[in-house]
Amino acid sequence: MSIRPWAVVETPDSRGLRRVTIGGETVGSAWSSAELRRILGRLGYPENMDLDDPASICWRGGDSRTWPDRAWRRRSTMSLMVAGLLASMVFNVVIGWPDASGALTFSQRITGVLFVLSGVVLGVAAIAAFDYWGRRQFRASGAIVLLGTVTVLATDALLLLLWLEEREYTRYLLVYLPAFCWSVWALCILVRQKSWKGIPQPKKFAAGVVATALLTAVSLAYSTMYQPASAPMHFSMKAEFGKAWEDENLPFVHVPLTLHMKNTGGIPVYIINDIYTVRGRAALYSKGDEDLMEEWRESVGKQGAREGEAELYVDQFKYTTISSGRFYHSGDSLDVGQEYAMKRVFQLPRDVGYDTLSVALQISYMRKDRGRLDVEEFSSPHPSWNERDPLYYCEPAICGGQLVYRGRVRHNNNLINVTRKPRHVTAVWSPEGRFISSISSLSYKFSGVGDYAEERRELERYGAARARSASEVSVAELLSSAGV
Repeated sequence: MSIRPWAVVETPDSRGLRRVTIGGETVGSAWSSAELRRILGRLGYPENMDLDDPASICWRGGDSRTWPDRAWRRRSTMSLMVAGLLASMVFNVVIGWPDASGALTFSQRITGVLFVLSGVVLGVAAIAAFDYWGRRQFRASGAIVLLGTVTVLATDALLLLLWLEEREYTRYLLVYLPAFCWSVWALCILVRQKSWKGIPQPKKFAAGVVATALLTAVSLAYSTMYQPASAPMHFSMKAEFGKAWEDENLPFVHVPLTLHMKNTGGIPVYIINDIYTVRGRAALYSKGDEDLMEEWRESVGKQGAREGEAELYVDQFKYTTISSGRFYHSGDSLDVGQEYAMKRVFQLPRDVGYDTLSVALQISYMRKDRGRLDVEEFSSPHPSWNERDPLYYCEPAICGGQLVYRGRVRHNNNLINVTRKPRHVTAVWSPEGRFISSISSLSYKFSGVGDYAEERRELERYGAARARSASEVSVAELLSSAGV
């Protein structure tokens, strides 16, 4: 009969795991008597040995029936922990990757990288959860799981705070709201179990977690609020008439028109809408018997009058649109330092009855550091008279003829996208001078009343605004330059 060494089964720890030693050396740990038999069997003990035989086994802190582990509870907790960490890992990578790979500004890319890195941390924490609710062979596994849980709590709390600003339903709400509740539950369990005890210097670990959270918060605040507002927009725009010439074959004078714009600011933009309009002015002239203020008071409110203009000898203005058109292609970008110029020629009768001609060039734009426009969708116009397109159709008697451009816009900070409903940029253009640009979550309707407060808020959020240039010349000067 062979003599086997004496096996010692130690007192159960806080999870019910009992360490097994032989000759002072740890040979394994067991959750149950079946696991103890497997450990001893690998060492040559018989499978049907008597576990209560004091000649073979020494029990400390209980006997062969003392197995406090509740496997189903431990495994259920571990499964929920791993599932929550893995789901949050995927979600954080989904949030951060668009910014990390395609954001226009450096700070927004850093924000995206931080979210992607947090996803990596959560993946490591999910692996550590198997060890922490297992045999704890790695001392810092509990602290890593705690770090992952705090990361989920912080990111989902931030998403909920952003969502509470406007409380719009999105499908992502079904992810970060349960994840936030999960993180609170997981944090309570980890704090109750004091999971940070396994690391050598818990205070330094806590300080590192707090410092990381503060740096992340500062980066998010900088990329979301300060940086987009710190770079002002500037445009150089010009619209002017050239020297006219007479057509010998037709009773018309050809008038050249030069249009020019340049992005002199520090941020590239999308040109959402643009229009140039040439108008002729006809007016009644007087001898100026009345003073200027009286003349102005009488002219205010009359058709064609402009409230900000006062002339002593001119009254009863009438403006007629002579030429109108597009200057730039809707949805195209204008980068920093990029300029664009165009020349047009329009015709005037030799005996035209206008006294002055004016030209106005207008553009509406959106900053590219605030949002990304779906250019392919936006660049296709929808004619309002097309009955086969019921969404954009409008009775010609009501709307005349106009083109509608509409496309999805995504904020360059993806945190905004996952906490808001989809936004769309809408531009309406008509040669009669209809020039509308808006950003809204509402569906497009010609006759519907929009939420103007929301539109103003979204225009400001995406950095959308207008720029304008205008000039005026007398018809006598143009005709004189043509020799008429």
